[in-house]
Amino acid sequence: MSDKQIHRLTSSDMDRIIEMAWEDRTPFEAIEFQFGLSEQEVIVLMRKHLKPSSWRMWRSRVQGRVTKHLGKRLEEVDRFKCSRQKSVSLNRISKRH
Repeated sequence: MSDKQIHRLTSSDMDRIIEMAWEDRTPFEAIEFQFGLSEQEVIVLMRKHLKPSSWRMWRSRVQGRVTKHLGKRLEEVDRFKCSRQKSVSLNRISKRH
């Protein structure tokens, strides 16, 4: 995806990409699958849209993180879900039974 294509992303797409990039367990491959951005394009996007101090903090977090790359993971990492966590269904929180 070129710089021109990155500019065509909606504001909510950009927010979601940045959120996914910050999440420790969301691999770059998930962002590429959902939005078509390679790891390098995510890095460029983050550099453009974060404050310099936030950019440096994010880069230092991501560089050594195995969970950000599917190929480097030893085994599939499942998301943790607390037994008390409520389910979200059609934008409504389901009641616990």
